Amino acid sequence: MTRLESMLEGTPYVAYLYGYPHKTAYRPLTPALPLEDVWAKERRDALFLYLHVPFCEMRCGFCNLFTAAGPKEDVVEGWLAALKREARRVKEALGPATFARAAIGGGTPTLLDVAGLETVFDLAAELGVDPRDVPMSVEVSPETVDAGKVAVLKARGVDRVSMGVQSFLESEVAAVKRPQQTAQVEATLDLLRGAGFPTLNLDLIYGIEGQTVETFLLSLEAALRYAPEELYLYPLYVRPLTFLGKKSRAWDDLRLSLYRTGRDFLLSRGYTQVSMRMFRAAHAPAARGAVYRCQEDGMVGLGVGARSYTGAVHYSSEYAVASREVRGIIQAYSERDTASFGEVRYGFVLDAAEQRHRHLVLSLLAEGVDPGVYRQRFGTDAKADFPMLAELEAHGLARDVDGVFQLTPAGVERSDLIGPWLDSEAVRARKAEYAWR
Repeated sequence: MTRLESMLEGTPYVAYLYGYPHKTAYRPLTPALPLEDVWAKERRDALFLYLHVPFCEMRCGFCNLFTAAGPKEDVVEGWLAALKREARRVKEALGPATFARAAIGGGTPTLLDVAGLETVFDLAAELGVDPRDVPMSVEVSPETVDAGKVAVLKARGVDRVSMGVQSFLESEVAAVKRPQQTAQVEATLDLLRGAGFPTLNLDLIYGIEGQTVETFLLSLEAALRYAPEELYLYPLYVRPLTFLGKKSRAWDDLRLSLYRTGRDFLLSRGYTQVSMRMFRAAHAPAARGAVYRCQEDGMVGLGVGARSYTGAVHYSSEYAVASREVRGIIQAYSERDTASFGEVRYGFVLDAAEQRHRHLVLSLLAEGVDPGVYRQRFGTDAKADFPMLAELEAHGLARDVDGVFQLTPAGVERSDLIGPWLDSEAVRARKAEYAWR
């Protein structure tokens, strides 16, 4: 039995792969790498700017993001001061650069007050990002966004807002330790829609304890009342050190049937499936600005918890979930001086083989692997470099479509298995030995 066959006999929900390699493969870099050297050979004509706000009002039971709940005012002020130092040092290291996309995430960016939000936008502007010219997405939450903060987002030119609703049923959000009132969610959605943002994205979760096909459809129907341009459907994961993880419960019984229910429902309502999680409405606006290709173009991450990507080095601050560890990392970040932000201390160095791996994984789980693009970039054949791809085809999980190697519907619904299966041996070993903290 091959490794893929063995994995196919188990759960299709192994891990959500949103980048390669996974952050649990990062390690301290000794010696530290000079920031100028890391970016020296990189193209800078279509970068992605990501600003990470590491604070939330509270931590949901399923959340393993890098965030601190209920921070004191002095903690936020110290973080903002360090963010300014980091932004200016990064700008110096980058030199002339053009950004194709930008996002402010977290955490919950709208936990910041109006002045704090304005500061974050000002720092983006210093790096050359004006949302009127560069598409920008901002994450919001019903508990922290209000008319004043929405006015800031509108005035700055934000064209996409994203909100994690998870469920429109209070009993279900309570089951994942999220004290959320549906009336407040609906009022916030009315506020956001009334503001006229071109793209509204809503996140829903399936697999919650007590959730059924019928209740999931109720949430989907409720979401569509606001005509979101995008919807993300996330399977519930029970992760180490989270509230649900500590309960040691299994949540896998209905996830696959709920996924299929949500997929079929959205397809019947005119949405297009972009990936396992993402669905886009027919009325969604066309992409604007320069083209950004995550397989090839770099990402500049600002803020503790943000990741940065170059072709050969991925780096970030250290990662943690436990509240004491997170607070300690934020404090250490806030105490850094300007010069120290010119060092890359923690991350993963991608050799030529890992760069091929990354291109393959990110392509396959999105639009598919174009052999011409792959050959142009690496000078070799993708299927020759990765004979394991034949296994996907043999199991009906992928096929050639107009010359592009793509996942089939059966492969798409197993994206969270195929992604980890594609890990290189080195990445798999690092993830296995990672100590959660």
